[in-house]
Amino acid sequence: MAVNDNSISLNKFISSTGRCSRREADRLILAGRVTLNGKPTKPGNRVRSNDRVEVDGEIIGSQGTPETLYLAFNKPVGIVCTTDQSESKNIIKYIGHHERLFPIGRLDKDSEGLIFLTNDGDIVNKILRAGNAHEKEYVVTIRPRITPSFLGAMRKGVPILGTKTKECRVEKIDDYTFRIFLIQGLNRQIRRMCEHLGYQVSNLRRTRIMHVQLGKMKIGQWRNLTKVEMAEMHDALATSRKTEPAKRSGKKSSKHRRNQ
Repeated sequence: MAVNDNSISLNKFISSTGRCSRREADRLILAGRVTLNGKPTKPGNRVRSNDRVEVDGEIIGSQGTPETLYLAFNKPVGIVCTTDQSESKNIIKYIGHHERLFPIGRLDKDSEGLIFLTNDGDIVNKILRAGNAHEKEYVVTIRPRITPSFLGAMRKGVPILGTKTKECRVEKIDDYTFRIFLIQGLNRQIRRMCEHLGYQVSNLRRTRIMHVQLGKMKIGQWRNLTKVEMAEMHDALATSRKTEPAKRSGKKSSKHRRNQ
């Protein structure tokens, strides 16, 4: 049946309040934690202007549209990029922001560096779309000593997770440290690539996402993205393939596009 009113999907409504992403909203709905006008909900429910939505018994969205926030955070090692409150070291608890935020993408627990957080659910899908090819930059320290063959193999692509990584730019910094530029985000990709070649990662730091640099932010520090950074981001997203439909083979790849 065609939707011809001003309603929006329940998962989008929950996401728009800044509580979580649409995917996490779907999980809340399926877990029976969301009600609509006091009644249980299911995926596909729609919300209208006078409806009352509650998550775990708390009314959400009643204060109007929250201020849209975009944060850059220098994540320490040990912090987990999840909104799951049962995780004592989750990123949201660590930051302690007064607004409900959620991370855009992930950076694994053993890694540090730049990650974005927001309460804008719509921008998350645009950034995470695999077709957008937004570059991320990392500085990695490994053992044993870096060799020309290691650099060559990393550049050409390494077989991990049932696929071969895309060709990428890799620059040697010193005997044990290199810089790598990726447009992929396979699960623990850099660590798996190094392990495949017989190397162990001792430090992994993400220093850039798209045009936003980590800069001089100290570990554990966060800041709001500047107006200039946001303008450039919206510009980049507007010209990216954000509306490209997912490929049928995407189920497998999306399973692995979780952390780096």
